[in-house]
Amino acid sequence: MCAIAGSSAQAQTVQSVMDVTATVVEACAVTTNDLAFGNYDPTAIDPTDATANIVVACTPGTIFTVALNQGTSPGATITDRRMANGLDVLRYQLFSDAARLNNFGATPGLDALPAQTSTATPAVVPVFGRVAPQQKVPPGEYRDVVTVSVTY
Repeated sequence: MCAIAGSSAQAQTVQSVMDVTATVVEACAVTTNDLAFGNYDPTAIDPTDATANIVVACTPGTIFTVALNQGTSPGATITDRRMANGLDVLRYQLFSDAARLNNFGATPGLDALPAQTSTATPAVVPVFGRVAPQQKVPPGEYRDVVTVSVTY
């Protein structure tokens, strides 16, 4: 009988390492919902209020600020915003607090919100709007566009 002598080949293993890298950058995204005052009665004695939210999602640890401009209606300012319907104007204000005492504008240290540090959860920034009562304006659809700026 013949014996078959098997060759015993040994497997060899060599190793190396591979670095895996990524650079996480500071980034922010902002979304808003519309601030809709609904129906305005110019004969009412109470102001018309509404609330909207700004949602800011940034890389955790990013320091950011939120500011609002005066809007696009001619003659508007941060403290005297205006919705327009042709040449007619309905004045309104935006505030950063529910009591509607602190104007929400664009100047850091004055009327823009203080800087915030982002977390893993998006920041929800409320905007409190108010249309003063008894403005003498004709009926119609009034509109303005306010730019929300997030600086980081």
